[in-house]
Amino acid sequence: MNRKDVAELAGSVGVGAWTAFGVLSMVVVGREGVPLFTDEELLSWSVAHRPDMAVAVARGVTATGTGIVPYALVVLAGLLTGRTVRRRLLAAALATACLAAGQGLRYGVMTLIARPRPLRADWAGHASGWSFPSGHTTTAAITAGLVILAIGVRSPHGRTALCLAVGCWGALVGLTRVYLGVHWFTDVLGGWLFAVGWLGVCLCAAAWWLPAWLLADASDGAVPPREEHASRGSAS
Repeated sequence: MNRKDVAELAGSVGVGAWTAFGVLSMVVVGREGVPLFTDEELLSWSVAHRPDMAVAVARGVTATGTGIVPYALVVLAGLLTGRTVRRRLLAAALATACLAAGQGLRYGVMTLIARPRPLRADWAGHASGWSFPSGHTTTAAITAGLVILAIGVRSPHGRTALCLAVGCWGALVGLTRVYLGVHWFTDVLGGWLFAVGWLGVCLCAAAWWLPAWLLADASDGAVPPREEHASRGSAS
């Protein structure tokens, strides 16, 4: 796919996801904190099915969706993407900026909507702040998307199993928030939609505005296309 096709596809997916997120947000605001859809049923099932081992595993998985782990993953993915030091550092910086900006925007939306969490008596894990959209879910989903994108750029014809594993991790972090009773399922759904929308916007912007030679997968020491063209012109 060329840059225009990538930008249009990413933009379309992003707009679609954020449209769905906007609709869900309006429903959440309109219900004034009342659980939606299957929120209460899924929370009740989670509370009733909590053996000690499962709770310990859920806490371990949910812990990877916040703090240093997501940033370490996106930096590592960025550093492994390019073939030159410059491209690796650029990819790591852009991925980190995408994740940080996404977290900041989500926090603003969360504060604006101000949805209460489930009752504290049902919690089996730590949580703070308002409920919608889920922070752990959003962070893990953005991280998973960036890592999958890096894998696709570095090895576009393989690594399917690795991409699936990363995607499953991103989804599981969100599901653990429901299992631990600190979020409604619609908080998690909102986090997924927000993350997809944000990733679409970031990828669309990168495809449109980043210089083409920075996106090219050239080997170390290769001359950027613009510089190469200039050198040929002066030599002729």
